[in-house]
Amino acid sequence: MAVYTEVSDSDIARFLSDYDVGELQSFRGIAEGVENTNYMVHTTTGPLILTLYEKRVSGGDLPFFLGLMEHLAKNGLSCPVPLRNKHGDNLSTLANRSAALVTFLEGFWLRAPAPRHCRIVGEALAKLHLAGSGFDMKRPNALGPQGWQSLFDTLGVDQINTIKDGLGETILAELETLHAMWPDDLETGVIHADLFPDNVFFLDDDLSGLIDFYFACNDAMAYDLAICLNAWCFEQDFSFNITKGQALLNGYEKVRPLSQNETAAMPTLARGAALRFLLTRCTDWLSTPPGALVKPHNPLDYLQRLQFHQTAKNIRDYGHNLRT
Repeated sequence: MAVYTEVSDSDIARFLSDYDVGELQSFRGIAEGVENTNYMVHTTTGPLILTLYEKRVSGGDLPFFLGLMEHLAKNGLSCPVPLRNKHGDNLSTLANRSAALVTFLEGFWLRAPAPRHCRIVGEALAKLHLAGSGFDMKRPNALGPQGWQSLFDTLGVDQINTIKDGLGETILAELETLHAMWPDDLETGVIHADLFPDNVFFLDDDLSGLIDFYFACNDAMAYDLAICLNAWCFEQDFSFNITKGQALLNGYEKVRPLSQNETAAMPTLARGAALRFLLTRCTDWLSTPPGALVKPHNPLDYLQRLQFHQTAKNIRDYGHNLRT
C-alpha cells in the first residue's frame, strides 16, 4: 500500500456517490506498501478502504482478486470484502485508474511476532486454503519458477551485481538448481502468496483478519506455507527461529495436515520462496528512482534466508514434529 495517485475530496465524494455508504467525512493516504494507492476513507456509515490499482497490477487479474475476497469472506475467512456499487459492480474507475472500495478491517500488524502468533497464522493460512477450494476462477502464479527466470533475464547478471558483487552468479546457480528439483506432484489450490506480517491483523493477540490478496493465485498450497516460514520465522539477525517454525507448522497441520510429498518438498519450497522475494526485491531496488517516497526493501535480507534453506536437510530443520 502507498500513495502514487493523488485524488481530491471532490473526486472521492463523486466516487462514493455511486455506493450506498453515506457521505464523505474525511480521507487520508496510507503510506505503507509498494503496489497500489490506498486511502482510508471515513463516511457517515463508517471507515472504508479505497484502492486505486497501479501499473504493476494487471486489470485482467482484478476480477479474480475481488471475487476471491468475496468468496473467502462468504466461507468464513476474516478478510476485507469489496463493496458493490449501485450497478452491482465491485470494480469502478477513479482518476483514470481501476478502483475498488472495500470494508475496513480493525486491527494492527505485528512488528515482532511471537511463536503464539505464528501458530495462529498457520491455522489461518490452512483455513484460507480450505475456504478457497470452491472458488471457480483460476489465476496461474506469475511469480513461480518461470516468472523467476523472466525477472532474472530482465535484470541480467551485471545489473544484479551492482547490488552485491557476485549476487548475479549466485542467483543464476540457484535458478538452475531449483528448476531441476522443483516438485510437480503437490496438492494445489488458491494461495495468498504474500502473507507477510503486515498482511495479517491482530486485536488483543487474536487474529482479526488477512488482507492484501493481490498476489493470490493457484499453486501448491505447501509453497504458501514455505513463504510464511520465510516471512514469519527469521529474526532480525536472519537466524531461523525454530520455535516459531514449529508453531507455524503445527498451527497449519491442526487444520490441514501436510502430505508426505509436501513435507519432503518443504526445504526446496522454502528455497524457492526465498529466491522469489530476492528477485522481486532486486527488481524494486534497481527500478526505484532516487528520492522516491516508497523505500524498496533490501534484497540481501532474502539472500541470507536463502543461504539458511540451502543447508536444510528436511522439514525437521524447520521445527516439524518437534515436541517440547
